[in-house]
Amino acid sequence: MRVGLLGLGRIGAFHAATLAAHPLVEELIVADPVRTSPHGRAGDPFTCDAVVIATPTGTHAELLRTAMERGIPAFCEKPVAATVEETRTLAELAAKTGAHVQIGFQRRFDPGFAAAARALRAGELGEPHRLHLITADPAPPPAEYIATSGGIFRDCHIHDFDLLRWITGREVATVYATGSNLGHADFFAAAGDVDTSAALLTLDDGTLATLQGSRYNGAGYDVRMELAGSKATHAVGLGPRAPISGFDGPPWPDFVTRFADAYANEIDAFLRSSTSQCTIEDALAALYVAEAAELSRRERRPVEITEITEVS
Repeated sequence: MRVGLLGLGRIGAFHAATLAAHPLVEELIVADPVRTSPHGRAGDPFTCDAVVIATPTGTHAELLRTAMERGIPAFCEKPVAATVEETRTLAELAAKTGAHVQIGFQRRFDPGFAAAARALRAGELGEPHRLHLITADPAPPPAEYIATSGGIFRDCHIHDFDLLRWITGREVATVYATGSNLGHADFFAAAGDVDTSAALLTLDDGTLATLQGSRYNGAGYDVRMELAGSKATHAVGLGPRAPISGFDGPPWPDFVTRFADAYANEIDAFLRSSTSQCTIEDALAALYVAEAAELSRRERRPVEITEITEVS
């Protein structure tokens, strides 16, 4: 097939190499206003059999809409759109057109998280009682990125919220979140954001989940999960490269290195299947949780997810 790639930034360049090497891709057409790629030639991606959207966040909604209206299967990095309302509109368009759209929540395709999901679904862990999730960056992103990121819960922890739903098969009912600024950069506070986060989430069956995050994890990039059930506990992210004292390997330096296999796996799943492995509806559900967490942090109170879904 001929595949179009929009965007050749950090993750777009990674996708370009993956697509160019994929056995199903005969030709790669790339589009970026300032960058070129050795893996494909420039052209109009919307003349291809499928498109991969890895452009800046603010362009996702328009490009996705174009792909759906033209009947072109589309893979799009998160987020779908800047707001809940626009995300919902695009979900409705996908349902109306029957479009094949997959959203880039790559952790679903990480071997460790996939093994945890299989173990839970096979009954190996018994009934789930609690989960703990950690996402910590080794250093903060640039100030200009934070100013438009939407905040740590929408930008960073939305991956944890998606994992929580996908692994347990349950919905989040209530969120109680908080955060603080413990680093030296003042641009987090200036943007109304925090660099350190925590949350308690209650699922619709009473299962409890806790969450921690940081933009200043100097030891390295740290993404982990502990899933405890009535029979056993499953941990993800405690391999030799975990940025924790006592482990032998060099710590993960960044998210692209940590999830290189997952990024390749999600592109492979998109190309090989006509059924989306992560729909716009899935992305919308994770966004509801992120919105509730941000509201909870700002108002210092527990927030029911229905407060978000019924108002939006």
